[in-house]
Amino acid sequence: MAVVFDKPHALTDAPFHYCPGCTHGIVHRLVAEVMDELDIEGKAVGVAPVGCAVMNYDYFGCDMVEAPHGRAPAVATGLKRACPDNVIFTYQGDGDLAAIGTAETVHAATRGENITVIFINNAIYGMTGGQMAPTSLPNQVTQTTPYGRDVDIAGYPIRVCELLSTLDGVALAQRVTVDCVKNVVIAKKAIKKAFENQIAKKGFSIVEVVSTCPTNWGMTPVEALQWLRDNMLPYYPLGVYKDSEKGARLHE
Repeated sequence: MAVVFDKPHALTDAPFHYCPGCTHGIVHRLVAEVMDELDIEGKAVGVAPVGCAVMNYDYFGCDMVEAPHGRAPAVATGLKRACPDNVIFTYQGDGDLAAIGTAETVHAATRGENITVIFINNAIYGMTGGQMAPTSLPNQVTQTTPYGRDVDIAGYPIRVCELLSTLDGVALAQRVTVDCVKNVVIAKKAIKKAFENQIAKKGFSIVEVVSTCPTNWGMTPVEALQWLRDNMLPYYPLGVYKDSEKGARLHE
């Protein structure tokens, strides 16, 4: 019997530690499938963040480096400059990338560092119990905003793709999600393009994946997916925000 579906070689056999309904596992698989298809596992180096994905060095078969909180783009910059023939990627959550790591992210992008960034946006601090994140929605209830995020006090959420799309060093800024089969296919294509951009030396590429956090949202996995569709996607529209190959700079 022909094998039509199998575990990517670039994923180890270690079981994921993520909560039921968390979409990290889907994105891990997509990254691994892309590494297999591009045959880059042997020269890829991933940079693990501080956050729910802190242990992704257990899951990917390529070499991995652990970075201090928020410093993954800086670590990736050093790796790429020291080993330009390697394929370097970071895998970060919103607290890591858009809060303590804002400066590292913006400056790596504006310098056009030839790296790939996979950004998981679930609008909350997942690992530490569900506090408000830079991407938490207006009026969203979290552990630190029990009455909802008050924009007069906490400000507005950061839209990362829109922000980075204004920078000349960015080759690709695309927002995707993995809530259904169609969107999983689109997400994989975006991730593959981000890696292909690096191989072609086009500069900084980021793929933002709008994701769920059922545990800290206090929902079932099914409820969380619907909440994502009803609340997150209107605030974080999917699409290509910059593609240097097409000359695009705005949402399409």
